[in-house]
Parts: sequence; C-alpha cells; structure tokens
Amino acid sequence: MTLGRVAGTIVATRKDPRLEGAKLLIVKPVSPDGKEESNYLIAIDTVQAGPGALVLLVSGSSARLAEGCKDKPVDASIVGIVDTVSLDRDRYKE
Repeated sequence: MTLGRVAGTIVATRKDPRLEGAKLLIVKPVSPDGKEESNYLIAIDTVQAGPGALVLLVSGSSARLAEGCKDKPVDASIVGIVDTVSLDRDRYKE
C-alpha cells in the first residue's frame, strides 16, 4: 500500500468499455510525514475520494482485487481515505 494525495482528475471520452462510469484520479504519492514524492499515478477511485484527500493506494494485482475492479484493466486503485497518520519518530529514524 502507498499513501498519496489526490491532485486532480482524468476525463477520457474514449476508453476501455470496462472503465465506463469509473472515476479516475491523479494521485501524488507522499511519505508518512507528508513529503511529496517525485511521480504521479492514475488510479481508479473506489471510495469517492475528493480533491486534496489523503488516500491509500494499492497497485498491481491488488488493484484488481479492490471492490468493483474485478476484470477491469487497472494498475492502481484508491481503497481508503486516511483521517490521520501517526509516525513514531523515536522508533523509526531515517
């Protein structure tokens, strides 16, 4: 699983028919302390996440196991909206 922040949406007028009706979001991965990482992902939204939301992402075969994604051509799925992150800095120092 990966943490990410919703950065935008994707609108595609032509796509695989199995993606009809699916909401696609642009997600910027972030570290547990909130620092943005360098890349972006496109993920199917299974939890109705909104702009700026901190979300949990799964990718690869796990993405196709998310609710409503069976037999869909997806590589990343948003499976949770994060309320808080608590990092024990004393125990896990970089």
